[in-house]
Amino acid sequence: MTIGRRLRIPAVSALALVFLAGRIAAPSRAARQAPGETPRPGGTLRIRGFAQPFNPVFDPARPSHYFITEQLYDGLVRFDTRFNPMPALAEYWTVSPGGKSITFYLRKGVRFHNGRVLTAEDVKYSLERLVRNRPGNTYFQYFTRQVVGAQEFWEGKAPEVSGFRAVDPSTFEILWTRPYVSGLYLLGMYYCKVLPKDLLESQGRNFFLKPVGTGPFQFGEWLRGPQLEILGVRLERNPSYFERKPYLAAVEYSPHFTDGQFEAGVVHMSSVTPEGPGGQRYQLLENNTLKTFFLALSCDLPPLDRPEVRRALALALDKGPLAEVYASASSSYQVFKSYIPPLLPGFTPRAEAPLADPDAAKLLLDRYLPESGRGNLRLELLIESPKTDAKARFARELGRQLEALAIRIDVRYLRAADDAVDVRTPYLKLLEFTMDFPDPENILVPLYHSRAVVNLMNSRYASPQLDALLERTEVEPGWEKRASFFREAEKILLKDTPAIPLFSERVRLAVRPQVRGVRLPALGFIFLDLRDVWMAP
Repeated sequence: MTIGRRLRIPAVSALALVFLAGRIAAPSRAARQAPGETPRPGGTLRIRGFAQPFNPVFDPARPSHYFITEQLYDGLVRFDTRFNPMPALAEYWTVSPGGKSITFYLRKGVRFHNGRVLTAEDVKYSLERLVRNRPGNTYFQYFTRQVVGAQEFWEGKAPEVSGFRAVDPSTFEILWTRPYVSGLYLLGMYYCKVLPKDLLESQGRNFFLKPVGTGPFQFGEWLRGPQLEILGVRLERNPSYFERKPYLAAVEYSPHFTDGQFEAGVVHMSSVTPEGPGGQRYQLLENNTLKTFFLALSCDLPPLDRPEVRRALALALDKGPLAEVYASASSSYQVFKSYIPPLLPGFTPRAEAPLADPDAAKLLLDRYLPESGRGNLRLELLIESPKTDAKARFARELGRQLEALAIRIDVRYLRAADDAVDVRTPYLKLLEFTMDFPDPENILVPLYHSRAVVNLMNSRYASPQLDALLERTEVEPGWEKRASFFREAEKILLKDTPAIPLFSERVRLAVRPQVRGVRLPALGFIFLDLRDVWMAP
C-alpha cells in the first residue's frame, strides 16, 4: 500500500517539483507584521528542505531529516534559547546526592499520534536503540562509558541496559557509572527522541512508512512524483498535543521545491537563497549550526611534532579568505579564534588571538625548522571525499597562503575519515566536526583527548595535562568550576596548537513576508519550533 497522492507537474520550470500543481491557489499578497497582530490559525507552510536527497526514513537514531523528526517526536527535555535544558516529555526531574542517578517524572496523559499513552517503557526502549550494536550506529559511544550496563548491552552480553530503569509507567531513571554533568544536554538532542515500543517491535522498519510520535505535528502523507517516487512529506497539526497546539494546519517539506516556486509565493521558506530581483521580497535570516571546521595537524610527525612549528602555521593563516571561498548560496562561515566555537559563548569566553602575521610566522619557522629550512617543506593537505567545488577552492587558497612561507602542499582526497591513520608524511587535514550535543566537552574530548577516536584519526595529539582537565569536567557538578577547567584546557590548546580553528557554519533561510512567528533557535534551523509559526492572509 502506498501512502500519498500522485500529483500533476506544475509549469514553474522544467526542473520544478511535481506535486504542487492542482493543490495551490494563487499566492496571496505579502502581509506586513503589524503591532499587536494576533496569530491566525490554519494554513499550510511549504518549506524547501535543508538536505538532499530526500530520505523518507524519519528515524532519529539514523542520519535523517532532523527538521522533520523534531516535529514528529519529543524527547525527555528540550533546549531554550540559552541552551538550558527545559521540560518536554518529562515534567520535571531530580538528581540524586552525588549525581550518579537522575529520575524523570513523565507528564501524565501524553499520547502518541495513534492515541496510546506514553510510558516509561517507551523511553527505555528508545534510548536502548541508541546503544544497540548495529551498522551505522555511532551514538552508543555517548552511553557505553556513562550508563550502568550500557557497555554489556552493546557487547551483546546483557539483554537490556540495566542503567535505564522504568520504575513505573510514569517514572524513568538513569544510573550513571559516575556523575555525568552533560547528560541533560545529551538527552535534549535530536537522536534522543521517544518512539512507541509496541509499534517498532511489531512493525520493524515498516514503522517509518507511517511514523508515530508525540510531537506537535503528525504524519499526513508522502508527496510523490510522476513515477510515485517519494519527494517530500506532509505533516498535519496534532490536535492532541500535550502543550500549546501549532497554529499551522499543515507543513509540506521537500528539498525538491524550486527557486521559481519560492518566487511565485507557493513555497514559503527556502534553505537555498534564490538569486535575482525577487530577493527584495523576502527576509533573509542567518543562524549558527553545530558544525565547525579545523585544520588538524599531524602532531606525531616531524616537523609538525613541534608546537612552535604548529603555532607558526596558525599565525600565518588569514582565515577570512578561507571562509569566503567555502561559502555557498545556503551557508556562510564565521571565522573563530578559539577551540570552543562561538555558538557556545556561555561556557568559555572567546580567546583573543593575534591577526595573521606571515612575516612573524617566517621568523618562527626559520628558527625552529631543521637546517634544511622551510623552503624544502612539503605538507599533504588531506580532505575527505567527495570532492566539491568549495573544497577545491579552499585547497587553492590555503596553498596560496602557505606558498608565501615557501611551503608547498599536495592535495589528497581520502575515501574514508580514518584513512589518515595510515598517512606517515606530515599533513594538514581539513576537519569538519558537528557536535552531537551543545557542551564544550563534546568538542574538546573527541578532538583532543589522547584516547579519543576522532583525535587518533586526525591530530594524534597527546597531553596528559589536558586529559586530566577534561576528565575532571566530566564529573564536576559546579558550572563555574567546570567552566574554569574549560578555560584552562583552551590555554593548553592555544599553546600546543594541535589544530587550527578556522570557521563555523551559518545557514541562511529565506522567508516569504506572509510567514510570521519565526524565532531563531539556539541550535540551528533544524530545531525551529513550528508551533510559533503562522501564516498571514
